[in-house]
Amino acid sequence: MIKRLQRKFVVIAAVCLLIVEFTIIGGINGVNIYQTNKNADDLLNIIIENDGRFPEFDPKGMKHDKPQDNSDSVSPHESKKPDKHRGFNEETKYQTRYFVVYADSNGEITKVDTGHVAAVSSSQAIEYGKSVLDSGKTSGTSGNYRYKTGDTDKGKIIVFMDCRSDSATKNRFLLVSCAIGATGYILVCLLIIIFSKRAIRPVVESFEKQKQFITDAGHEIKTPLAIISANTEVLEMVSEPNEWTVSIKNQITRLNGLLKELLSLAKMEEEKPALTMADFNISDAVYDAASPFTTLAETKGKKLTIDVANGLSYHGDEGAIRQLVSILTENAVKYADEDGEIIVKLFTSHNGKETDLEVSNTCKEPPQGDLTKLFDRFYRDDSSRSRSKGEKKGGYGIGLSIAQAIVRSHKSKISCKAENGMMIFTAQLK
Repeated sequence: MIKRLQRKFVVIAAVCLLIVEFTIIGGINGVNIYQTNKNADDLLNIIIENDGRFPEFDPKGMKHDKPQDNSDSVSPHESKKPDKHRGFNEETKYQTRYFVVYADSNGEITKVDTGHVAAVSSSQAIEYGKSVLDSGKTSGTSGNYRYKTGDTDKGKIIVFMDCRSDSATKNRFLLVSCAIGATGYILVCLLIIIFSKRAIRPVVESFEKQKQFITDAGHEIKTPLAIISANTEVLEMVSEPNEWTVSIKNQITRLNGLLKELLSLAKMEEEKPALTMADFNISDAVYDAASPFTTLAETKGKKLTIDVANGLSYHGDEGAIRQLVSILTENAVKYADEDGEIIVKLFTSHNGKETDLEVSNTCKEPPQGDLTKLFDRFYRDDSSRSRSKGEKKGGYGIGLSIAQAIVRSHKSKISCKAENGMMIFTAQLK
């Protein structure tokens, strides 16, 4: 149980850390990509606003003259003052590689300007322009170029800017941040594993004290119970047995049974319970353990059906498995509806890797809420599991806890569900 608790602590901490790292790394890279694209769009806007040219930069007052261009193909417009926060400086116009495509109002390309880029020819620029015009988009990415469209007096202007350097930077930043995050994640997980024992130490100490208390209390209570039992027998020898002495003896028997089951549960929950693992015929074991309850069920007006597949073998503790069958069958007989039916089944699971033990009983009013609580110590859902006509309840409320401990000691799972008027307990034995 301690190792299982430690594993859960490590897994939960590791998953939480992974979520935090994904959030941080994803957020940082998202902001980086957004800012890079925004800077590129700002530069594209500057070029569009100045008819396909960068304006002259004036560090005093951020005013810019009209673009100096002797080409007769472009009519110069008054340049607009760009926002100084856009990253525009004296070197920007020489560092930015771009080309421009002009189109008329009918969407026909009239001119291209590839004088500021070496990787694209005029014919290729026309193809890029046609692709953007056909798509109807006003901005986006085409190959290695980020583009944006704008309107002019004569039609449209499309500016394509080479973003290979930005893309490479974004990819490197992503790889580096992921590598650093992965390294940090592994190191922190190792630290969590190393210090997990220290983190759960208070819980472990509390659990050990609880087990020690159960063991010590069990042995201490045995002595006064033995004395009470002996005194009761003396009273019955001196005088005739009466309802009081009979009641005392019944309660002594009940307390002895409770102590036995508590000690059994404490042993089953130890890290290495004393189990004798060996191959045995589980079909015979289940049938032998369930058969004695047939008479008990009949005396209560109930029907017990045993459906066991023949010849199944299992590697485990045969005595513990027989105890598991007895606990589940007794529980089903006890809580089945009046004139109800109990079914004990043993079969191979669909995947062929497990042997499933299924014990079910009719239950018109199944327990409500979380059914896993039925495996808690001393838990009873009296409103739904009580029996009719004032029939007294037996048991101590820890039988299913022992069943769960037996299944877990075999590294298997046990579950409970209410379905079609039946309470079904299933032990998936691996």
